Amino acid sequence: MLAAVTTAGCRKLPVEPLSLERNMLTVTNQSSRDWRSVEIWLNTYYRVTTSSVPAGGRLQAPLDTFVAGFGQRFDFHRMQVTDLRLTAKLPDGTPFELKKAFEVGGLAGVLGRKP
Repeated sequence: MLAAVTTAGCRKLPVEPLSLERNMLTVTNQSSRDWRSVEIWLNTYYRVTTSSVPAGGRLQAPLDTFVAGFGQRFDFHRMQVTDLRLTAKLPDGTPFELKKAFEVGGLAGVLGRKP
């Protein structure tokens, strides 16, 4: 019985490729291939770009560095994150996309509605 408890405590939880903690976005590339021409979209209007996220690498970006087309910045203290997605190209040119799944909260969560 003790061995089962000990091994369960050593188990490493999987890391989400797109994770938010307060005003910080962390992108983790757990694959064996580089992501190139990376664009990260926040609420479909605000964007951050980087040339690449290497295989096994990480990228961190404060949410207030995301910028809309006319120069408006995302304001973490006044806005809610409702959509987060990453688009990139793999080394062979294949398009790649990740979308963060958000849990439904509030009244919509209680009533069983989808985001």
